[in-house]
Amino acid sequence: MWRVLWTLVARAARGPRSPRSCTRQGSGAPAPGSGATIFALSSGQGRCGIAVIRTSGPSSGHALRSLTAPRDLPPARSACLRLLSHPRSGEPLDHALVLWFPGPQSFTGEDCAEFHVHGGPAVVSGVLQALETEAQRRQALRQLDGELGHLCHGWAKTLTKALAHVEAYIDFGEDDNLEEGVLEQADSQVRELELALSAHLRDARRGQRLRSGAHVVVAGPPNAGKSSLVNVLSRKPVSIVSPEPGTTRDVLETPVDLAGFPALLSDTAGLREGVGPVEQEGVRRARERLEQADLILAVLDASDLGSPSSCNFLDTVVAPPGAGSPSENSRRLLLVLNKSDLLPPGGPDPRPDLPPHLLLSCLTGEGLDGLLEALRKELAEVCGDPSTGPPLLTRARHQHHLQGCLDALRHYKQTKDLALAAEALRLARGHLGRITGGGGTEEVLDIIFRDFCVGK
Repeated sequence: MWRVLWTLVARAARGPRSPRSCTRQGSGAPAPGSGATIFALSSGQGRCGIAVIRTSGPSSGHALRSLTAPRDLPPARSACLRLLSHPRSGEPLDHALVLWFPGPQSFTGEDCAEFHVHGGPAVVSGVLQALETEAQRRQALRQLDGELGHLCHGWAKTLTKALAHVEAYIDFGEDDNLEEGVLEQADSQVRELELALSAHLRDARRGQRLRSGAHVVVAGPPNAGKSSLVNVLSRKPVSIVSPEPGTTRDVLETPVDLAGFPALLSDTAGLREGVGPVEQEGVRRARERLEQADLILAVLDASDLGSPSSCNFLDTVVAPPGAGSPSENSRRLLLVLNKSDLLPPGGPDPRPDLPPHLLLSCLTGEGLDGLLEALRKELAEVCGDPSTGPPLLTRARHQHHLQGCLDALRHYKQTKDLALAAEALRLARGHLGRITGGGGTEEVLDIIFRDFCVGK
C-alpha cells in the first residue's frame, strides 16, 4: 500500500497534470474553482525532520477541522501547534504545526491547509491515510490505471470512424467507390455513442459526491438519540448529549468516513412544534437540511414510538402521503430505532406496522454493524461504487468536455446538411480530444483509405 501511495506522488510530480480528486499530487496547482480537493506530501520523499503535507480545494477547511477536532480553524496565515487525531478512531497521530490559508490569498487561489508533521514514514503515512477514504482511494487507483481514459479512447475511436465515413461520403459519394449504407452506419454509431455518453453523464452527480462527500442528515423528534448517533458514527464528541429535549438548536456538521465513503454528517434540531423562537429557527434549519440531504438517517426512540412527536415524524418525514418506492430522483432514507436496550429482551417488534427499519443502541453498540452495512449499500448508490461499473466522473473538466461532445452529437442528429453534420462530428471529436488527445486529420484519412477503395 505504501508503495502504491508513493507511486501516485511520483507520477503526479513528473510534470503538470490535471489534478485528480483526493489523490496525491505534485506541486502543480489546480485551476481555481475546479471544485476538487487534493492533498500531497509537498516536502519530498524519505526520512526527514519535518514533513509538510498540503491540501488545496473547498474541503481543506473540513480536512483541517476533522484532524484537529474539536478546535476551530487557526487564524489565517498563522502557525498553531495542534494535536492531530484520526477523524474516525480518534487515535492521536502527531503534534504538528498547522496553517490555514483561506482563498483567494493562498498559493493556488483556493482554500489551503498545511500540516507540518514529524518526518517519520509512519507519521506521514498515518496523516495521509486519515485524509483519504477507502472509496476515494479505489477511485483514485482506477483513474491512475487509466480506466476512464480507456473508455474515452473507445468513444473517440468510434467517433473518428463515424466522422471518416461522413467525410468519405461527402468527397467520394458520387464516384460509386463507396459501399451502400455508409451514412446509415455512421448514424448508428453516433446513436450508440450518444446513449453511452448520456448514461455516463447521469452518473456525474455521483462522482461529485464521491469527491466532496455525500450529505447525510440525522433527523428525528427530540430525545430520540440523534446526537448520540452522530457521536458514534464520527467517533468523537461532535454534539452535546443531554436528556433535556431541545439541546441541539442549530445544525452541527462534521466530515466523516462512513463505511468507506466520504460524507458530511449533519446533526439537526429535534422536529417539534410549539417551542421558543431560537429552537424554532433550529427546526426550520433542520427541515431545510432535509430537503438538501443525499441520505436521511431518521432516528426514533424505540421505547417511545407512540408519542405524538414520533407519530408526527413518521407521518411527515418517514412515510409522507404519496411517497412511493425509492428511485434515483427520490430521497433516500434509513429508519433507525435507537435505544433498543430499553426494550424487553426477546419481546415482539415494537411496532409491526413500521416501514423497514434497523434496531440500534448507541449506548451498548448493538446493531451498529448492521447500520454500517446499510449505510455502505446506500452510499454506494448515492456516490457510486468505485470497485464496480464504469469509472465515475469526479472532475468538472471531464464532465464539461463530455457534455460538449454530447451536445455536438445531438446537433449532428438535427442537421440535414452533410457539411454541417461533419462539422458537428469534428466538434464532438475535439471535445473528446481534450481528454484523450489525438483526433487529427491524419487519423480520419487513415480510416478513409483503409475502409474504402479510394486513392489506391
